[in-house]
Amino acid sequence: MNAATALNPADLLDAHTLEVRDLRNLLGQFATGVTVITTRTADGRNIGMTANSFSSVSLDPPLVLWSLARSAPSLGDFLDASHFAINVLGADQHGLSSQFARPASDKFAGVSFSEGKAGMPVLDDVVAVLVCRNVTQYEGGDHLIFLGQIEQCRHSDAEPLVFHAGRYRVAAQHPAL
Repeated sequence: MNAATALNPADLLDAHTLEVRDLRNLLGQFATGVTVITTRTADGRNIGMTANSFSSVSLDPPLVLWSLARSAPSLGDFLDASHFAINVLGADQHGLSSQFARPASDKFAGVSFSEGKAGMPVLDDVVAVLVCRNVTQYEGGDHLIFLGQIEQCRHSDAEPLVFHAGRYRVAAQHPAL
């Protein structure tokens, strides 16, 4: 970090003094990948949503987590689902991310996908897919944290889509490497 961007410890603020927007901006400084989480409802509807709150938890057993706002219209569907799929988007799939981030009666309209384990909708041509058994959920403030055990997966070497500071980005190899 250069001197112009270095943070002074004396500049630290108490978190409880931050406005929600300031907190979002702060947390947005952590670059993340972009995923579309999908599932099939009991009545056979495919649903999905964009999320960047995804992380690995354990290799043995293979566990991952993601979180969903309690206010999300699809919360009940994900709670009731036996499985879900995490679709990691590629650098050129920002349009797909936007499509699944907006309310729509059929977010899958025009989207190429196939079926994974337990009938989970798996998006075609993404960087990686993890079909997971919906193990449990944990309280997380205004979100629920979903824990899933990977039962089926695939990946490629394609470049991922990245989200940082409120914008889509692409990853690049560090010039020092």
